[in-house]
Amino acid sequence: MKKATCGPDEKMMAWWQLSLVGVGCIIGTGFFLASGIAIRLTGSSVLLVFIVAAIGTYVVGEALGKLAAHDPQKGSFRTYAKKAFGRWAGFGSGWVYWSSEILIVGSQLTALSIFTRFWFPNIPIWIFASIYAVLGIIVVLLGASGFEKAENIFAITKVSAILMFILLALAGIIGWIHGGGEKLYIPNNTNEFFKAGLIGFWSALIFGFYAFGGIEIMGMMTPRLRKKDDARKANSVMLLMLTSIYLVSVGLAVLLAANNRFTPDESPFVVAMDRYGLAFFPHVFNGAIIVAGFSTMTASLFAVTNMLVTLSEDGDAPKIFSRKGKLKVPPFALFLTICGLIASIVTGLLMPDTVYEYITTAAGLMLLYNWIFVLFAYPRILELTTWEKVKQWIGFLLILLAVSGTLWEKASRPGFFISLIFIAVIGLVLLIMQHRWKKEDKNKEPKSPHMWEHLEFAKK
Repeated sequence: MKKATCGPDEKMMAWWQLSLVGVGCIIGTGFFLASGIAIRLTGSSVLLVFIVAAIGTYVVGEALGKLAAHDPQKGSFRTYAKKAFGRWAGFGSGWVYWSSEILIVGSQLTALSIFTRFWFPNIPIWIFASIYAVLGIIVVLLGASGFEKAENIFAITKVSAILMFILLALAGIIGWIHGGGEKLYIPNNTNEFFKAGLIGFWSALIFGFYAFGGIEIMGMMTPRLRKKDDARKANSVMLLMLTSIYLVSVGLAVLLAANNRFTPDESPFVVAMDRYGLAFFPHVFNGAIIVAGFSTMTASLFAVTNMLVTLSEDGDAPKIFSRKGKLKVPPFALFLTICGLIASIVTGLLMPDTVYEYITTAAGLMLLYNWIFVLFAYPRILELTTWEKVKQWIGFLLILLAVSGTLWEKASRPGFFISLIFIAVIGLVLLIMQHRWKKEDKNKEPKSPHMWEHLEFAKK
């Protein structure tokens, strides 16, 4: 199997550039909007939700970073699954990831449309979704180097918006901004901290993990690092930045607004700043959130298109998807991605009021299924220390808690069953493919005894 290499038009990156790309790809509506759902479910204990999710993400990210440093591969986690367990695992992991990213694209398109309707409330969601889908395809057509530059700009915009919120929130708490009363919503006991008890906390875990969804892009971009051994450093710095940003901003949000004020249709940060009556803030922050969501959407489009190409090159998807044309992206791989976009837009048209939470839950679960693949492959490729094995099992436990927590919440439960439908379809196709692979392998078997002897001698 060939190691991943960079084309002549793709510049190599320093570790800090990869960290910035990671931040740019990951901070999106999963944080800006879905964090409001988590606050609604569990209240102030949402801070613990993000800490638990950060620990689970760190375990998976560290495993992926070590695997990438040891053996940088364009197919990243899918290639490692294949090396660890065989062709079926590579096929399954690749298509589970492709499906999860298509769901994330649908989730982001819906969220982007919800935010844009802040200014144009009478325009249907699917019209905005169509516009953003076209713009996302244009960014993907810029190729890897163009994508990297765009994500750097997006990252700066998103972090700047969050810093603006943090500074304004602190100014309000200190008393530099007046309006809306000075009351802070500080929980006085355990019942107030865990708004809906342990069940609410458990149900909110999936949204914490979803806010960190996208670390896979770090593994896929690692072959472009100048020093492959810097993969772990890039991942650790990126995760430290994300966790700090999440905890500080969400902590300020729950201090400034009552838990029952947060809804899935409005960013918790806009809700938190309502008390100060800053007319400009909702508009500026809403624009920044749209940039964030668009950034995550284009990252998902980039990821699914590239994953489809590697699946095709490895024989796990039709060869036509890796056939190059005049564009920087193989045209048939791009066409299938566009079909996924159209399906997302149609879903948003049919279920405008419920689609975001359903798709967000399903997308988050599909990502976690792939994280489990990474943790299973990790010890089969690298020799782990005792502490690394302990961390691996901690990661398993936290991921399983997030997955099972979706069954407790009525609004999340459909997303769980949607993810199972995707897994069942991929599993059915996999059974068909395994039958085909066996036939192909049988046809390749040498029939002459002399040939068998030759092969045995070659093995020795």
